[in-house]
Amino acid sequence: MTYKTILLVIDVDRHENDLTAAADLCTAANAHLSVLLVKLAAPPPVGEFAAMSVAWLDERARDKEQLDKAVDEARATLNDLGISFDANGMYSEMARADDDVGERARYADITLIGASLKMDSPLRARAIDGALFYSARPVLLATNRQSITLRPKKILLAWNSTMEAARAAREALEMMESAEEVNVVLVDPSAASAKNGEEPGADIATYLARHGIKVIVDRLPSAGRRVEEVLSQHAIDTSADLIVMGAYGHTRLRERVFGGVTKAMIEAPIVPVLMLH
Repeated sequence: MTYKTILLVIDVDRHENDLTAAADLCTAANAHLSVLLVKLAAPPPVGEFAAMSVAWLDERARDKEQLDKAVDEARATLNDLGISFDANGMYSEMARADDDVGERARYADITLIGASLKMDSPLRARAIDGALFYSARPVLLATNRQSITLRPKKILLAWNSTMEAARAAREALEMMESAEEVNVVLVDPSAASAKNGEEPGADIATYLARHGIKVIVDRLPSAGRRVEEVLSQHAIDTSADLIVMGAYGHTRLRERVFGGVTKAMIEAPIVPVLMLH
């Protein structure tokens, strides 16, 4: 997949590093950067506090002023960097933020979630959910530890034979074709014809090899560790530039209540992660 429009979702504070990193990414990919600055609206007062509605309206007015100022500053920064871009603000109600982000993400090839959003966990969660579930586009999670690139030399493909993993693999096919090495990683795979086949990893490796991709299949035991820990450690051990994986093979409710690989990788990515639901 050639990415020609990259959507960067940021909040109104602490986003300078994300802007410059996204600009560098777009320069390297010859892509347009679409910046969406989001401010989540304060919920309206209820019950005995309803009389304070004037204060609530004043707060919303201040929020919108802050958002407008942040948009102007982002445009000034990007103008100085000399790239193709647009930058717009979105003042969104908490309950609608994921829908609002998803609607915007449909008009980009990929949504980039910068490292600064870890400072605003409510917005980060809604931005990721919106892009994953309401845009039919992939999400790229950045980290503070490693620069992001759309031309990774080493890729770790987390494989569990699900539709989500298959979609992610197909999405990243072009990147894997140009990579030096792709590690297909299966954690505690079971040799069953209904899932991984008699030789786990062989089918996806064959598929990728037909595209000229240099593939190494790693079947790893969890040895009492969580799957996300195994994947993250192997990404470090293999010097991976990117992890590619399917997102939310289980329902979001189940992941949030009981935990899951997607939830864990979203919360603490060790290297940049490309996800697709």
